[in-house]
Amino acid sequence: MIATQPARIFSCVLLLLSLFILTATDTLAQQRQVSTLKYDTLLYNKMQWREIGPFRGGRSIAVAGHRNQPYTYYFGATGGGIWKTDDGGVNWMNVSDGFLKVGIVGALAVAESDPNVIYAGTGEACIRGNTMPGEGIYKSEDAGKTWKYVGLAEAQTISEIIVHPKDANLVYAAVFGHVFGSNPDRGIYRSTDGGKTWKKILYKDDKTGGIDIVFDPFNPRVIYAALWEASRNPWSMTSGGPGSGLWKSTDGGDTWTDISRNQGMPRGLLGRIGIAASGARQDLVWAMIENEPDGGLYRSNDAGKTWRKVNDDRRLRQRAWYYTHVYADPKNPETVYILNTGFYRSIDGGRTLTAIQVPHGDNHDLWINPDNPQIMINANDGGANVTFNGGATWTEQDIPTAQFYHVLVDDQFPYKIYGAQQDNSTVGILSRTTEGSIGVRHWNAVGGGESGYVAVDREDPNIVYAGNYGGFLTRFDQRTGESQAINVWPENPMGGGAEGMKYRFQWTFPIITSVHDKALYVAGNHVFKSTNRGMSWEMMSPDLTRNDKSKLGPSGGPITKDNTGVEYYCTIFTLAESPVKAGVWWAGSDDGLVHITQDGMKSWQNVTPKELAEWSRISLIDASPHDAGTAYMAVKRYQLDDFRP
Repeated sequence: MIATQPARIFSCVLLLLSLFILTATDTLAQQRQVSTLKYDTLLYNKMQWREIGPFRGGRSIAVAGHRNQPYTYYFGATGGGIWKTDDGGVNWMNVSDGFLKVGIVGALAVAESDPNVIYAGTGEACIRGNTMPGEGIYKSEDAGKTWKYVGLAEAQTISEIIVHPKDANLVYAAVFGHVFGSNPDRGIYRSTDGGKTWKKILYKDDKTGGIDIVFDPFNPRVIYAALWEASRNPWSMTSGGPGSGLWKSTDGGDTWTDISRNQGMPRGLLGRIGIAASGARQDLVWAMIENEPDGGLYRSNDAGKTWRKVNDDRRLRQRAWYYTHVYADPKNPETVYILNTGFYRSIDGGRTLTAIQVPHGDNHDLWINPDNPQIMINANDGGANVTFNGGATWTEQDIPTAQFYHVLVDDQFPYKIYGAQQDNSTVGILSRTTEGSIGVRHWNAVGGGESGYVAVDREDPNIVYAGNYGGFLTRFDQRTGESQAINVWPENPMGGGAEGMKYRFQWTFPIITSVHDKALYVAGNHVFKSTNRGMSWEMMSPDLTRNDKSKLGPSGGPITKDNTGVEYYCTIFTLAESPVKAGVWWAGSDDGLVHITQDGMKSWQNVTPKELAEWSRISLIDASPHDAGTAYMAVKRYQLDDFRP
């Protein structure tokens, strides 16, 4: 493992998994000779976890600060909990380890009336394909030293939290709810006792959750809230529907008025909506709206009674379900910030945009100091960064919150550790050095990309194979730095559904170098083999999935399509070779099938357990190191909104 926090996240994921022991044929069973090795605990009981990198951040979608503390900030990581800085972002420390049960934090708010009071919402409302559910809300009353759980467990995913500027116990939460299914705990909630009890004060239906909520800076009894009808399953995502809309309350949330169809608002289906109320001019409200054909940035000068569209630049609207974030400058009424893949500022009321350079792309949250808008903290897919000069420069993102899909080691001495970091690159890291520490100079990218497996050549450990989404595969030579594409099939699937592809490759598809024949194997919906380091490929299996055509269409909609490959379904998700007998391989699919071959892939047998529910994801198969007929598999169903063991 790379660090303690990813280990914690992985252990949390294991709570969702079911464990099966698969036994193959009687012939293999008769060959079983299990040996149990016992080691003196003195050989390993002093071992401890140590941080070895990479020294760069992972995804963040939540940041917070306080107007009177210009050097203190917090950010929530999607893989690492809550982090705090007291020196303006130069150094960060984790403040949630030991308190939070999950490391996914997607909403943060510091009470303006008492900076010691902080609320944190778990889960991810930017519902990417590998999003993980949360468990409600936590609270700190000592500036992050300790945390206590304050409820909304069944709500799971918290989108946004706001705290009344004069009362730290009066708090509102926009609750998205279950990402992967309908549930009645969606909507807007209010607590008047600091989170001890919660009351649902705005609700549409069990398909529609709260996605954004803001106070009017001039009158906190005036609240704007956005509801979003959206959901995911393993093969698709939807954003938009009749439940989506913009609402307003003038009595602190007791009653609400739907302002979605007020004069100037777009017609037709609405999707995700981001909102901001100006602190520089009373009654000025901004809304970033997902809609076709009239989506874009909207402005109201009369507190939402009438609206006009001021910008429909596609840069602000791409992947609307994943972004759609807008923030008003607290001092200049004509300045507004919009976050998407880029970070944009307009100083002429939204009509024109200037791109601001940030350390990492994919921007998801922004906190602006109400007294000095030159001071901001931004959350993006590389962590969090602080600026004191309006975005001209930012602090670094060397925070150990990287999310890794898989980890493996090679056979060199000292050995190297490999993995692929979400929203970044692959890495190979030395396990030890002669220099007293392991630093940035001791790790490097090894080809591939953010989502893939990594495999090391069995005959030359300097040759590394690494994958990425879309079936992208490279061979990387660590001596020369040369990287060559060796895709099984030279086709880029981006922008289209799986139904048109010759082969289907998962976002994170298996790559294995055999311990027996040293060949390279990869899996899409078929298993493929190369005996010449990827220069040519041979298909080694039939389609080992259900190949259900109803689950192979374009993803996204009904407003904005999102065909990035993450929803490609009916694929082989895990592949395992028996280390004790050549020719024995196991394959598990994301649609719930398990196959075995015992003759070097000449034939395959379906050995799916009868008690395994349909469409379960076989997330990992591990072949026994003792017995060729035994394997263990981990199974997920949370993406079907099923959390039973």
